[in-house]
Amino acid sequence: MEDPKVEKIKIFHSIWFPLLFTLILWLVKGIELFFDISFANYGLVPLDLTGLRGILLMPFIHANIEHLFNNSIPLFLLSWALFYFYKSIAFKVFFLSYFIHGFWLWFFGRESYHIGASGLVYSLSAFLFVSGLIRKNTHLLSISLLVAFLYGSMVWGIFPLEENISWEAHLTGMVAGIILAFYYKDFGPPANIGQWKTDIPDDEDNTSDTGEYWNLEEFEDEENQNREK
Repeated sequence: MEDPKVEKIKIFHSIWFPLLFTLILWLVKGIELFFDISFANYGLVPLDLTGLRGILLMPFIHANIEHLFNNSIPLFLLSWALFYFYKSIAFKVFFLSYFIHGFWLWFFGRESYHIGASGLVYSLSAFLFVSGLIRKNTHLLSISLLVAFLYGSMVWGIFPLEENISWEAHLTGMVAGIILAFYYKDFGPPANIGQWKTDIPDDEDNTSDTGEYWNLEEFEDEENQNREK
């Protein structure tokens, strides 16, 4: 069993970046509200040279508090899980997800301002889920399913069902996460599916059930002896 002190240090090191990133998101929205301004025009605009800045700035800009709240909670949980289970490659996966999905969105997105961190949420969720399947780890699968539950209908978010939602960001994020999961398939926690421990010693593992009621042959012999008597 891991030392509690070591576990606390591990949790601290895995939580500081997700917490800092989430706080920056709220700070940006706080500045908008305090000065009664909007940074939406700094979002990503596909196939527009000025819109290229949105690849970097898009995840920090949200339409309103509800939009920010819905993104920041799953983003924090997924980022924490990433840095907890994938310490050696966490920054690589995070920023590759960040820029790959943004770059693809700039190429394939519809002509509009794309804002929000939802594409990053989809990428991290897909990475953890697919990596959990590849590595047969239930912790990663559980976290991704929990986020999918909290985040709502994540699967439907990759389809053009609502005009005011950037389904393209969701789709590019999900594809980026899946590709990264396969690329880093040799990294991450070990498998724990199908591995069960037992407290039965090896020398007792093969003991028979002699004398129990399900030993039919012995039970029938006893019945015959009683009848003969």
